Amino acid sequence: MTDMVFGAQDAPEEEPILSHWWRTVDRWTLSAVAILFLVGLLLGLAASPPLAARNGLDPFHYVTRQAVFGVMGMGTMLIVSMMSPRQIRRWATLGFAGAFVAILLLPVLGTDFGKGAVRWYSLGFASVQPSEFLKPVFVVFAAWLMTGSMVRGGPPGKTLSFAVALAVTACLALQPDFGQASLILAAWGLMYFVAGAPMPLLLGLAGAVVAAGTFAYENSEHFARRIDGYLTPNIDPNTQIGYATAAIREGGFLGVGIGEGQVKWRLPDAHTDFIIAVAAEEYGLLLVWIIIGLFGFVTLRALFRLSRERDPFIRLAGTGLAALFGMQAIINMGVAVRLLPAKGMTLPFVSYGGSSVVAAGIALGMLMALTRRRPQDDFGDLVGISRDRAISG
Repeated sequence: MTDMVFGAQDAPEEEPILSHWWRTVDRWTLSAVAILFLVGLLLGLAASPPLAARNGLDPFHYVTRQAVFGVMGMGTMLIVSMMSPRQIRRWATLGFAGAFVAILLLPVLGTDFGKGAVRWYSLGFASVQPSEFLKPVFVVFAAWLMTGSMVRGGPPGKTLSFAVALAVTACLALQPDFGQASLILAAWGLMYFVAGAPMPLLLGLAGAVVAAGTFAYENSEHFARRIDGYLTPNIDPNTQIGYATAAIREGGFLGVGIGEGQVKWRLPDAHTDFIIAVAAEEYGLLLVWIIIGLFGFVTLRALFRLSRERDPFIRLAGTGLAALFGMQAIINMGVAVRLLPAKGMTLPFVSYGGSSVVAAGIALGMLMALTRRRPQDDFGDLVGISRDRAISG
């Protein structure tokens, strides 16, 4: 009747998706990730020409490929960051199923490229490492399971997530890929802690991890060799760790100069696992501090934004994704300075590798989607201001 008298009101115009995304996304995090990608290209120009020369390729072959991978990764990150939490959960569940099947089929269809561990699928023109894609989707899937147990009468989600985590880590350890297995288990443990796990249970899990590590040391030559190399007091100067340590020492605070580094000619993995050694030698400790600062900024800023989140799924999934990003960076750089045993893990957005960069784009896209500003943030701010005024009044 009101519409007949006064006329129907026009429906409010829906905000365009791009403007809404730009208004709600964390632009500081987006900028930090873009800087990391540019730093990766800069270091690729320094580290990859020797490898290209050894393989008889164009000097900038790997840099060009890294730029293509980076554009793919950044594009994927932007697209995923526009999704809603519900879409993230649905696509991650499907992605986890696909990635887990790919892990199971590795012993049959995978290859090791002469590195002693079957971790890749060879496509001829490129290779794919499914464990890189498994990490972010596992975290989101595990967060969904844990959230289900928080509902009265819900399924035993925490127990199910633990069973899935054990299955995933067992499959990765059999490749063997103890680095990725440890990273996934650590991310799950942190999420379980945030979800309210009792401390005795976490201590029991830590003891189980130590027992599993002891068993692996006694029964896996690959694992034992890496642990022995880490524990030995003397570093063989002709090993990768020896070359990396010497390069970091030579770099000093400002580095030996652009193009003057020697470690890239000696290390076969200078453009991937030991990219930080190239940065330290040619650009010095100053660039290393910048890289560490960027990783720390992205991780801590995400955790700060998640601390204000009321949705348990968003809080758990975001915490796991942020932990993955930060811990992988710590492991990569810790190996280069011999604080950790060799793991064969890349530095996200900096190291060369298509699977690594695209998977990092998916993980950061999910994290930025989960940390976008929502109406609850503004409402929470208003409630806090009103409460403060009432107390002061």
